[in-house]
This record gives sequence, structure tokens and C-alpha cells, in this order.
Amino acid sequence: MKTSVAWQEDVHFTAQTGSGFSIEIDGNQEKGARPMELILAGLGGCTSYDVVKILQKSRQDVVSCVADIDAERSDGVPAVFTKINIKFVVKGRKLKSSMVERAVKLSAEEYCSASLMLERGGVEITHSYEVIEVE
Repeated sequence: MKTSVAWQEDVHFTAQTGSGFSIEIDGNQEKGARPMELILAGLGGCTSYDVVKILQKSRQDVVSCVADIDAERSDGVPAVFTKINIKFVVKGRKLKSSMVERAVKLSAEEYCSASLMLERGGVEITHSYEVIEVE
């Protein structure tokens, strides 16, 4: 896996992913996301992918899955993440709460590389979920 990050100006950079996508990064948030926001976005994408795939394989009728992520950082330098909470809001038809709970747990404990890497680095990650029935 490769990514290239090129300086544009000031604190603005453009990342070119190995899969061919561009991501704008900006420390001032004027032209792109801050680098630490992208870490949270990567975590959210990784774990959401797991949760959705596990639910689909369990024949759950998922129509929406949103991971709302809140994080705390240390006061010192470097200002690393110390705590992260991921709340999944899963919408679907006749979803079983136990299946959503299982999917979240499997992602957290076995599948999500980003989550496991951050936890091994000392970040406390907690998970919760809400199931919303839709017609």
C-alpha cells in the first residue's frame, strides 16, 4: 500500500492514494481536512465497513449505518488521541439488536485494523450503537 503527499503551500498538502484518489489536507482547515481528522475518518470507514459487511452476511436488512466519532487528545505535544468513542446509528428493517451488537464487537476486537492499531498504541476506544427501525 502506498500514498504520496505533496506540499502545495503554507500548511496545505495533497495526498494521492495508491488506489488513485486525491485528498486535500490543510492544517488551517481552509482547503482540506486536518491530518488528525483523517485518522478518525479512516477509523470510521474501517469499522463501518466491517459492521455493514457482517450485518449483510447475517442477512440483516441494513439501509443506513453512520459512525459518529468523538475523540479527545492529550494537552501536550504531540497531541495524540487518548480516548475515542464510536457510536453506530444503524437503520434497517427488522434488525436484531443482538446482531448489531455482535457486528460492532467483532469489528472492534477482530477485524478493524485501524481500531486495533490505535488501541495497541494506548488509545482507549469505546463503542455504542443505536438501532432504528425503518419501513
